Amino acid sequence: MNYAIFRSEPIYTLNDLAQIGSHNKREKKAYNSNPDIKLELTKNNIELVPLDSKYVKGFHEITKEYKLEHDERMKTEREDRKRTYSQMLDRSKNVVADEMIFTASPGFFKGLKNKDIKKWSDTCMEFVYQDLGYKKEQVLHATLHMDEKTPHIHCVVIPLVKKLDKRTNTERYTISKKQYIRDNKHLSDLQDKYCQRLNDKGFDLERGIKNSDREHIRIKELKKITNSLNKDLGNKHSRLEYELNEFNESLKDKKNILFDKDYVKVKKETFDSMNRVIKEVDDLMDVQDRVEVVLGEVKDQVDSYNTLERKNKNLTNEVKYLKQRNDELEEENKGLKDYIYEIVEKLIEFFRKLLIRGNEETKDIVADKVKDIYDENLFNNKDVYKTSVGTERQDELFEYANVPSYMKQPIKSNYRDEIDKDDDFDIGF
Repeated sequence: MNYAIFRSEPIYTLNDLAQIGSHNKREKKAYNSNPDIKLELTKNNIELVPLDSKYVKGFHEITKEYKLEHDERMKTEREDRKRTYSQMLDRSKNVVADEMIFTASPGFFKGLKNKDIKKWSDTCMEFVYQDLGYKKEQVLHATLHMDEKTPHIHCVVIPLVKKLDKRTNTERYTISKKQYIRDNKHLSDLQDKYCQRLNDKGFDLERGIKNSDREHIRIKELKKITNSLNKDLGNKHSRLEYELNEFNESLKDKKNILFDKDYVKVKKETFDSMNRVIKEVDDLMDVQDRVEVVLGEVKDQVDSYNTLERKNKNLTNEVKYLKQRNDELEEENKGLKDYIYEIVEKLIEFFRKLLIRGNEETKDIVADKVKDIYDENLFNNKDVYKTSVGTERQDELFEYANVPSYMKQPIKSNYRDEIDKDDDFDIGF
């Protein structure tokens, strides 16, 4: 189950707008040490609506007529009420811009081709124009980020409109997000339309837990989902434990791994067992993706219910329950990530030894398997680096996984240096 995700986040000051622009356009030096952003992949980001200048400069270009109108009005304003254009914007209760974020559950993008991701992003922009009603000249900047864990779109719009000023009975410019997203109920309706538009284009996505005035029902829905996830996680862990034990036992049997002077051969049963382990890990990661989606939903619910507690004491126990389930899911998710990391390290060690000691046929099979696992996002380019650096398949796998060229090393002339002299091949868990 993959979810369509659309959020709207108001921007209230020009300084905040500038900060968001620096993030969206990758202008901060801090990104060099940010583990969530892979700068080597930033070249794959796509400018859906380009902006050559800084965000604030682009904002002033879009709103220049609004500024002229404001400056003209200030000429006849009392001295103690005069404000510069920027002061007026920052002190106003209105937004200066709105940032819309479009994405989906991580599992949706797994194995999705670049042309399909581009089709998805174009559909998101169709939603901005056709369902939300923004004109292209109101879009300050829109970019598709491909350099983070999950692809997502940042679309920043300036909801500049002309409205009737009842006091003067004249039309005046203003920036009003409510002209496009009136309230939470309207936002919920728009999220329905967003999901439907994606499904109409052939994308198999579910609507997230629907925002409703019937808050108590939403809690029950979340309880049902979290309980189901806990059960599913337990089943997946049990299956993975079983397959890991089978794989470990097959490695301990020296008859399953045959050595001669120059090569190592692994019996088909052992290789098949390893493939079953990989499949179970992949299934477990899919559950983890769903856990992360539900964690986001739970967090939203906890935040909103902190306010509702003051209005309705009968909801207190429900809020406590959600907080507890949220903590339990976060702990489960942390343990799951550690568990998967350990398995990945063991697979890297296993594949590396086969690339070093295996015959050419074995190396072909392993190289193909590493590529498949990389495509499934179980390995990242650092994992591919650790698996293949210094082996004969280094260049082939480095190129496939976009490993930076500066990390390449000369191929070693003697691979046996990494294997103990007694041919110990035990990589038990």
